[in-house]
Amino acid sequence: MSRSENMSRIRGKDTQPEFKVRRALWAAGLRYRLHDRSLAGNPDLVFPGRRAVVFVHGCFWHCHEGCSNFRIPKTRSEWWAAKLARNKERDAKVRSELEAAGWSVLVIWECEVADSVRLDELMHELKLLPHKL
Repeated sequence: MSRSENMSRIRGKDTQPEFKVRRALWAAGLRYRLHDRSLAGNPDLVFPGRRAVVFVHGCFWHCHEGCSNFRIPKTRSEWWAAKLARNKERDAKVRSELEAAGWSVLVIWECEVADSVRLDELMHELKLLPHKL
């Protein structure tokens, strides 16, 4: 299978890590909206009453530094480095836009999804955020 064929099969939403996070949050009694296009960056999970959003980032696509799942491919390295740098810049811009609009932004990485302790921490962070008055 060629690289382009392989990369074309990678989805941008409804990924397995995202489903795991969604199941854990739903089981904890937290209700959310999915992929709100009216917000910058189309967050994966939106908690309107808490003014909080959650992004479930893939370690490769969002340059998770120090993660074993992130390394730049050996073929066309310069192109991949530039593309992934643009992704990282866009993530920072989206985060600052959301925070400036009064939203709390939480990021959970693909490699953290398997860690049930991290998912518990995320649920506690979301429950601590104030409800809309």
